[in-house]
Amino acid sequence: MIDKTVSNVSEALKGVKSNMTLLLGGFGLCGIPENAIAELVRLKITNLSCISNNAGVDDFGLGLLLQQKQIKKMTASYVGENEEFERQMLSGELEVELIPQGTLAERARAGQAGIPAFFTPAGFGTEIAEGKEVREFNGKMHVLENAFKADFGFIKAWKGDEAGNLIFKGSARNFNPVMCGAAKITVAEVEELVPAGTLDPNEIHVSGIFVQRIFEGINYEKRIEQRTVRSKT
Repeated sequence: MIDKTVSNVSEALKGVKSNMTLLLGGFGLCGIPENAIAELVRLKITNLSCISNNAGVDDFGLGLLLQQKQIKKMTASYVGENEEFERQMLSGELEVELIPQGTLAERARAGQAGIPAFFTPAGFGTEIAEGKEVREFNGKMHVLENAFKADFGFIKAWKGDEAGNLIFKGSARNFNPVMCGAAKITVAEVEELVPAGTLDPNEIHVSGIFVQRIFEGINYEKRIEQRTVRSKT
């Protein structure tokens, strides 16, 4: 039996060093690899190039790495809720590559599938297309985008088994599935780790072939980025 489990987050992040490129799943604060991010902060490694939909908020998620100036480049589709991200970007302290959200997802999926590049109409005629090859298909202009290449990918799933098969829950099934296998080493942290053969094959979202390490995470906060409640009437 293939067993990809590691005992804890410290073992899961062995080999992570400064100057690496990292993929991190999640959408806002939903489905983010909380344990892996906390370990990156503890390790105090620097000059990281991080690829994620956004950078969390000031005091949580990737915002914790920004606070410690551990990220040199952020590739994302949204700045939004992180004032420190915005400050570092505008001051020139942080290199930022803003790309369309669908392009970000497809660049990850292309890396997962072993496709080196693809054409997309998104971004044509804007700064996104500067310096990139452009080609016409069916009367419409498209921009050539390269697949992501990363050293490590950090994924958060609801449930997984010892072989690395993963199930995501609700909105946490966002960028996590397409980032699995898009890095040299994919590390999955799960809320519940079960023996191989326990999961219903029909319910598995990502096959274990895309995962190299898996561990059961602890102390998930699962913060809500923007809490909206109905006012009393």
